[in-house]
Amino acid sequence: MLLARALRPAAAAALRPPPPRHQPRRPLLLLAAPSCPRALLPPPAAAPLARSLWQLGGGGWRRALLRPRRGSAGGVSCGCGGLHTEGDKAFAAFLTDEIKEEKKIQKHKSLPKISGGWELEVHGTEAKLVRKIAGEKITVTFNINNSIPPSLEEEETQEEQKPDEQEPDITSTPNFVVEVIKDDTKQTLVLDCHYPEDEVGQEGEDESDIFTIREVSFQPAGESDWKETNYTLNTDSLDWALYDHLMDFLADRGVDNTFADELIELSTALEHQEYIKFLEDLKSFVKCQ
Repeated sequence: MLLARALRPAAAAALRPPPPRHQPRRPLLLLAAPSCPRALLPPPAAAPLARSLWQLGGGGWRRALLRPRRGSAGGVSCGCGGLHTEGDKAFAAFLTDEIKEEKKIQKHKSLPKISGGWELEVHGTEAKLVRKIAGEKITVTFNINNSIPPSLEEEETQEEQKPDEQEPDITSTPNFVVEVIKDDTKQTLVLDCHYPEDEVGQEGEDESDIFTIREVSFQPAGESDWKETNYTLNTDSLDWALYDHLMDFLADRGVDNTFADELIELSTALEHQEYIKFLEDLKSFVKCQ
């Protein structure tokens, strides 16, 4: 209830001179002559190079492990009427290899379950966990988009890392919203929670919570829209005794450190699953299948 990404056509202005020896490959150009139909110029002899997809997004094992295959000069026949270039063929070949590599390192072929009797509902990138106990309905909702925290020390780590050392796994730590509904009330207690970056992955600190409550509010039961006129309590300046009671309130309903750990595992598996699906959709789009 609380949760809520373009090919630009480019026209060649005029014929350009043949590319120099080491200039990157260019797409096919169409010549428009005043008194003759358009003629298709042959592609340059230089072999195509594909841009590394992972330069567009950071993260541990997400990098171009395999170089794209070098294709022939022939075009691709397709009934979609779209543009097909040598770059598209190299891009599709790269995506094919990348999908294979991602499936090799995929830890969960199916989404892991959360212990404690939680029922899982997934709608694209949004997931909902529902649990009913003693006249209450507890709902936890999260979205895996933008859930992978940036690594500020990534470049430094890569420089210091030895060749035989394995890179750390990427984990998804999404913000999540807990809604508690009592059968005999018309209000829903809503708690907005998140994972502090300095707490995730810490071991040996049994007394430390790996997630925190950021905001608390009441919302009308059954309403899907957030009421901005309802008071929202920010916990930044909250009395610690009250905050501790709120954390105990969640723990009594199954939202504790164990739940938060399992939520990270579930979210990471869902994010990787959606990422592979995105690569497959991108490959089909490039190939126009």
